[in-house]
Amino acid sequence: MDINNIITFIAVATLLVISPGPNGFLIAKTVPLSGQKAGFANVGGFVAAFYVHGTLSIFGISILLVQSATAFTVFKMLGAAYLIWIGIKAIRNALNPKETISIGLSKKTPSKISIRSAFLEGFVTNTLNPKVSMFYLAAFPQFISLESNAYSAYALVTAHSLVNLIWFSIMVLALSRVKSAANSVKFKTWLNSITGLVFIGFGAKLAFMKSS
Repeated sequence: MDINNIITFIAVATLLVISPGPNGFLIAKTVPLSGQKAGFANVGGFVAAFYVHGTLSIFGISILLVQSATAFTVFKMLGAAYLIWIGIKAIRNALNPKETISIGLSKKTPSKISIRSAFLEGFVTNTLNPKVSMFYLAAFPQFISLESNAYSAYALVTAHSLVNLIWFSIMVLALSRVKSAANSVKFKTWLNSITGLVFIGFGAKLAFMKSS
């Protein structure tokens, strides 16, 4: 594969990665409340989902989501419902913050999201996002020639995944520095309220998105 194509693809992927979206807000919600490991689990879920979309695109299955109005609508609404569900959970937590319980000299902090749950949140958020499928369908024809094989296509998926890994790892490390602020009930309430509204907004926007 032409190195110039790879560099151009990485540049396009980078612009898409760093643009505001559900991934960044999910990281911003997870790290201050559940810690650095949970944030990296989110990122792992993102990357795994990219390979799912990449595989579907390489074998042409994702085309059905664009060419079939019914398939696209079903997939889109599932993604929208999931984003709205995350938003509702966050707002519910904001309205009913768990109080810190003192046990002797130690304190029991509010329950945190598990590593497994954080991974699944990142994975499902991206798997049920038809925009990711359309990105691969729009990008691959431009950067892969007819003579290219599946290995070349997966090289682009890997490049996209590495960009995500680097960008969101930096975000996780940066946000982990303010994790101590999460001990404040006011901070938890504010963070859950903002992220909840944002995810509901993303879900509503996705629900009204039309296939191009």
